[in-house]
Amino acid sequence: MRKVFLTLLAILTMAYVHAAEKKVIRISTDNTDLVLQVADNGRLYQVYYGDKLLHEADLQNFDWYVHAGSDGSISRRGWEVYAGSGNEDYFEPAVAITHNDGNMSTMLKYVSSEQKAVDGGTETTIRLSDDQYPVDVTLHYIAYAKENVIKAWSEIKHNEKKAVTIWRYASTMLYFNAQSYFLTEYHGDWAKEGQPATQELQFGKKVVDTKLGSRAAMQAEPFFELGFDGPARESEGRVMLGTIGWTGNFSLTFEVDNVNNLRVIPAINPYASDYLLQPGTVFTTPEFIFTLSDNGTSQASRNLHDWARRYQLNDGMGDRLTLLNNWENTGFDFNQESLAALMREAKDLGVDMFLLDDGWFANKYPRKDDHAGLGDWEATRSKLPDGVPALVKSAKEAGVKFGIWIEPEMVNPKSELFEKHPDWAIRLPNRETYYYRNQLVLDMANPKVQDYVYSVVDNLMKENPELAYFKWDCNSPITNIYSPYLKDNQGNLYIDHVRGVYNVMRRVKENYPNLPIMLCSGGGARCDYESLKYFTEFWCSDDTDPYERLYIQWSMSKFFPAKAMAAHVTNWSKTTSVKFRTDVASMCKLGFDIGLQSMTAEELDFCRTAVDNFHRLKPVILDGEQYRLISPYETDHMAVNYVSTDKSKAVLFAYDLHPRFQGKTPAVRLQGLDAGRMYKVTEINLMPQDNTLAPGQPAKEVTSEDGKIYSGDYLMKVGLNVLTPKEGQSHVFELTAQ
Repeated sequence: MRKVFLTLLAILTMAYVHAAEKKVIRISTDNTDLVLQVADNGRLYQVYYGDKLLHEADLQNFDWYVHAGSDGSISRRGWEVYAGSGNEDYFEPAVAITHNDGNMSTMLKYVSSEQKAVDGGTETTIRLSDDQYPVDVTLHYIAYAKENVIKAWSEIKHNEKKAVTIWRYASTMLYFNAQSYFLTEYHGDWAKEGQPATQELQFGKKVVDTKLGSRAAMQAEPFFELGFDGPARESEGRVMLGTIGWTGNFSLTFEVDNVNNLRVIPAINPYASDYLLQPGTVFTTPEFIFTLSDNGTSQASRNLHDWARRYQLNDGMGDRLTLLNNWENTGFDFNQESLAALMREAKDLGVDMFLLDDGWFANKYPRKDDHAGLGDWEATRSKLPDGVPALVKSAKEAGVKFGIWIEPEMVNPKSELFEKHPDWAIRLPNRETYYYRNQLVLDMANPKVQDYVYSVVDNLMKENPELAYFKWDCNSPITNIYSPYLKDNQGNLYIDHVRGVYNVMRRVKENYPNLPIMLCSGGGARCDYESLKYFTEFWCSDDTDPYERLYIQWSMSKFFPAKAMAAHVTNWSKTTSVKFRTDVASMCKLGFDIGLQSMTAEELDFCRTAVDNFHRLKPVILDGEQYRLISPYETDHMAVNYVSTDKSKAVLFAYDLHPRFQGKTPAVRLQGLDAGRMYKVTEINLMPQDNTLAPGQPAKEVTSEDGKIYSGDYLMKVGLNVLTPKEGQSHVFELTAQ
């Protein structure tokens, strides 16, 4: 009897010690905690993600299982952090592997973890292994404390005798327990980017994905809002924003299970991508970036903006160049002399740079339209007899910098490159070729192709060391899905192609670290935070109609800082005033793509003043905190304000879109100011000569708010009366602390 008692005592003691020594991994920012726990079965589970816990001891109160039954029974199926396929969890897995013996199950157990300081935060690394197969998964989390942003990704590798096939490869998995979940996803098409759609998530899966290969965000955007217990709201309620850093096919899965828990699974889209992974090779998934806010989308956006400028966006703390682009003005019709004249116009306008767009290259098949020339990156002698160096020289003589457009990942069949290397293009060997926009995508899985694409930038920079800017376009999705290079490994194409694109971008950044580059893709079809490690800004849309741009810029600003969003003044909407178009573009990174000769003297004078104002206020607009005040999706108006980090300066943009007759015009209540300070309100960006806003419109006086002084408290609680019932009006105000 005594022996039995001692045995029971030993078991109870061991259980107590085990309970007292729960392995807990805490991933923390200043405001949030993501808590993981190693269970008694050796597997890793998420036990908490929410507001930061104040007491370290409370971390021991969690248990990895969940209470699932209405009768009080306990389900031992917990929230596994990186669930494998083929086990007791019947929902979407994070990883799925077909092993050498045909077994399709993967069960990962905890091995070790460590934490280390990195720039801006703390990186947590967790190693998991399958106890039946030589498969290792390493989970990475970087928590940025001040910005309350977490970045997560995973690494998968194996040492089986032969290659294995992996057919699920999530970046991470997150779990939530709320009464209801509301997803706002963003979709669109060419010239119609960033269109929001909100729905309540019910039992089952909602998948947002894309199968376009290269310009992957043309239809579905790689970011989302998640509202808990109600749709995401701008300034109140619990909201999570998430975005995946992958410019190829992505998949965002939202799965509500049988007990109303939600799992969120960001990943590369496994469509046509059963990936053959060789022994000893590491498969690295894209980064998933997310932030949680108890104060609505607005605060979550500022979290991402601050994080991006400091740690992710190329030269995120640096300056940005204003510019004059020639495309809307000239199209393909230009020559060396006409471009030199436009450079002088750029100087007269006051912008930093002249940007030469499409149509400057190729000789055997000159680039006269979009049917020929892509791939042959030498200046067209008939247009530019002295080449790009003469253009750089002309720009310098005019007193502006010079930038140039390229589309290096593409090829026209009518080109010397295609004649020499038809096997460098992605196309089917046994079917009629389909041409999207008269072009094909180069096979970036091929290292030789990567070298060639890199050489496009490298050769131009070696020939023209003073070249100041590139606009890097990508106008075609992948069609005719077949890689001549990969041969029997076609399941690797979509993934290895994107990795090849990133390899080139990385080389450009390493060798030309101070070179500004705009990320363009037939408009806004590339807008991912992995690419933005190498690009200073992206083009939100080819649609530059100012009304439509307000909607697009509102949506994009939820995930990207104004510094990363290029916006140009064009003639897309000639029914609106130059002032309205300029004010819309000035709330992002300002540029012009318009013939200055078409403007009146008053309009040109206005634009010069607006450029000067933008240059002076760049630290507020591009580096300040943004507050979205009045949504164009909910009203006939829009308002946004920016506040400098020291709260001494603010800029308010207010727009009247299409107000109804005698419609109510609410006061605009600002946010982010110092309630105790006094601010002088000055209206800027005013048209000369009686402030006429557009040809044919009656003269208008400066708003009654101009020159007044209010407390920050008043401006935030009462606001300014700056909206009007007139269509296409805009007002910009500079607020200066007294």
